[in-house]
Amino acid sequence: MASSRSGRAVPYLLLLPAGLTIAAVVLVPLLVSLYSSFTAYNMTRPASLFRWIGWRNYERLFENPDFWWALGRTVIFLTVALNLEMVLGLGVALLVSRVVRGQRLLRTIIMFPMMFSPVLVGFQFNFLLNDNVGLVDNVLLQLGVISQPIPWLVNSGTANLSILIAEVWMSTSVFAILLLAGLFAMPRDPIEAARVDGCNAWQTFRYITLPYLSPFITIAMTIRSLDVGRAYDMVRIMTNGGPAGRTELLWTLMATVGFQNAQMGAANAMAYVSIILSISFTVYFYRRLIAARQFLGEIA
Repeated sequence: MASSRSGRAVPYLLLLPAGLTIAAVVLVPLLVSLYSSFTAYNMTRPASLFRWIGWRNYERLFENPDFWWALGRTVIFLTVALNLEMVLGLGVALLVSRVVRGQRLLRTIIMFPMMFSPVLVGFQFNFLLNDNVGLVDNVLLQLGVISQPIPWLVNSGTANLSILIAEVWMSTSVFAILLLAGLFAMPRDPIEAARVDGCNAWQTFRYITLPYLSPFITIAMTIRSLDVGRAYDMVRIMTNGGPAGRTELLWTLMATVGFQNAQMGAANAMAYVSIILSISFTVYFYRRLIAARQFLGEIA
């Protein structure tokens, strides 16, 4: 009896180091940050960590116009980036799936952008869009499209567009690879049956291919929504939140409040609002995934 009990305890003992590591690295900082969001914690005054102020950080947060502007830009950035990446990735996947020779090489090539780190992509586009030595302005000037350099990263409109382009360039390949896997996994019988029934290419795509790809699209959007939600590196490198905070997203504003202004309690309150935002996106896409699976089960 004792040996059987000790045998049952062995798996738990083997998992104990991993559990303690996760608790030390993830759980403890999470609890401390949650606690500090209800305090007046300022990094220049360590004793303020123990000054409990309740919901005041959250109340001040929702009264702060900079927070609302950053939150609005973040939601718009997430929505536009995800939809652009999905459409472009779907187009790339459809084109690559039709290639007969050299398909493996093409699959490898389209994976290149996703292999670059966001820091490197930020530096890359920062150089390309520089209004003094940038390649984009020099090419446009040589072609006569513009008469003077465009300050892409200084003007608020073009700066937000530049960050969006950099994000879409880097991450479209994620959608392309996942949707290409969905195209390869899709059965051919429904498509052949649609052709026999006289459906054209658009009807086949709209009523056969797209419904089968919807679970893959939802999974890709769920993954990318969490990644785009952490689009801190490129914004910090390309514009540093400027000009005048016009490209500040929720996560860059959080870093500014927490590390530059040393108001870590307010920054942690902002962080938990962003966590709720990320969870809401995940729940939304999860429900879409369940609906897509139910639809596939009905038409199968």
